[in-house]
Amino acid sequence: MKRAVENEGEEFKGVVSLELLKKKMADFAKEREWDQFHTPRNLLLALVGEVGELSEIFQWKGEVPKGLPNWEEKEKQHLGEELSDVLLYLVRLSDICGIDLGKAALRKLELNAIKYPVSLSKGSSKKSTTLLCKSTTTTSTNININNESENGVTDDAA
Repeated sequence: MKRAVENEGEEFKGVVSLELLKKKMADFAKEREWDQFHTPRNLLLALVGEVGELSEIFQWKGEVPKGLPNWEEKEKQHLGEELSDVLLYLVRLSDICGIDLGKAALRKLELNAIKYPVSLSKGSSKKSTTLLCKSTTTTSTNININNESENGVTDDAA
């Protein structure tokens, strides 16, 4: 389903890409001469502040069902604005740091697929360091993805 996004008189149709957001954020900052303030530290702190605002929306609501069926449209719109603030600061931070966020995210998904193989993690919320698998003798052994021993010391021999 294609949607139009309007921004300062321009209309974009189709999927909004990270590249488009990166360009729009760079232009936005440049027009206002804000590049001087957009340091990695400042952007990170702004991002954390926005995550805090996002968390306030859910604070004290208890568990919220997927799709937010009991939320008013105004609440959903506010949520969308706060999610957008987080996304925009994240995109800007990655740009300022020279990180291709799209490629980094795809790489992270690949690493997570290795770290959490379906055969060990399906239906489980356990961290990768505590996943169990059955050995050939049908006893369970801990899978240690980070090559750490039980006391947290790295085992470089593995």
